[in-house]
Parts: sequence; C-alpha cells; structure tokens
Amino acid sequence: MTDPQHDGDALDQASLGEQLADIIERLPPDTLSLGELLDVFSDEGLLLLTILLTLVFLIPVSIPGVSTVFGAAILLVGVSRLINRPLWLPARVKDKALPADRLRPGLIGGLVWVRRMEKISRPRRLRFFVDGAGQGTLNNLAFILAALLLMAPFGFVPFSNTLPALALLLYAIGFIQRDGGAILLGHLANIGTIAYFSVLIGGGGVAVRELFQRLTG
Repeated sequence: MTDPQHDGDALDQASLGEQLADIIERLPPDTLSLGELLDVFSDEGLLLLTILLTLVFLIPVSIPGVSTVFGAAILLVGVSRLINRPLWLPARVKDKALPADRLRPGLIGGLVWVRRMEKISRPRRLRFFVDGAGQGTLNNLAFILAALLLMAPFGFVPFSNTLPALALLLYAIGFIQRDGGAILLGHLANIGTIAYFSVLIGGGGVAVRELFQRLTG
C-alpha cells in the first residue's frame, strides 16, 4: 500500500488551499497538459494533484472532454496507490492540450470547497476507516470507483460530475489527513452517486419505453 507518511509529506507548511491556489496562479495563460502538471507534483503529491483535478467539477462549468481526461488520470492515481507503483499515464492522456484559460476560473471557484473541507477535516479521526491493509485496499478501490463514476457519460446532466468529484475530494483529503471521517463521507458520496445514476438510467428507460409506445400505438 502507499506509505501514509508520503501522503502527509505533501502538506508541507502551507495549507492545501494555499498550495493549490499557488499552483493555479502559476498555470500557463493558454494551454496546459497533465504532463506539465505532473512536473509540478512529485509522486508524494499525487493526492494534491487529484484535488486539483476535481475542482473544476465542483462548480457549474462545462468544458467538453475534461471529465474523461481528468477522470482517467485520477483513475490511474488510484491504481498506482492500489498496487503501490509509480503513476503511469498513456501519452494520449498525458499530452492532451487543455484550455488553461477556461480551466482557471473553475479551479479558483472549486477552491471554496477545499477550504470548507479543511475546516471540517480532523487528522487521524475515526482511524478505523484508515488504519490497516484491508481498509487501505477498500478505500483505494472506492477511490477508483469514484473516478470511474466521474468518467460516466452523463456530463450534460446536473450534478453528474459534481457528486463523484466531491467523493474524490473527500477521499484525497481523508488520505492526506488520515481522516476516517472524510473517507466515510467519501463512501456516502459514492453511494449517493450510484443512486443518482440509477435514477437517471431508470428514468431514461421509462421515457424511451413511453416514446416507443406512442410511436407504435
């Protein structure tokens, strides 16, 4: 499993919000790639990178293709944690140009959520949810599930990206702070996402069936 000390090292002296605000401030003015972001973050800072990538989904902004690219990157962060190996990204994901000018407002807006989470997060709270190899495996699998849910093709539906992004934000903060309370809230956000998607799929099936009956009636 990933060494918990590495997660804590990512905090350094500044708060999460301060570190992320500084990184956002230094983004290029036109385009950027995940490879450029990875140059800023070491392996120990991958959870900070995860938090940064989730921010754009926490406010009502739509940037086509971002959920797939960012979701894939976060998914691979989760896999690297699960198998305790360095992060690897395929060139297609790593080198894809993204509009920094459109991402920046979303990232800045999403910092509000990070600062809120920092206020309620408590290091080493409810340690049952973070201590132990079994809990670590379960939590990393839940993290991977949240990334897959973020990549689901429901981006046009309100909150379809926000809910799994919130789960990922809670997991990342929980991993960094060793905060079982944040991780528990992440699990609840995952369950809420699955329930929401089930309603969307079920409602869509009913609508299609009614339309078919009207056309063939």
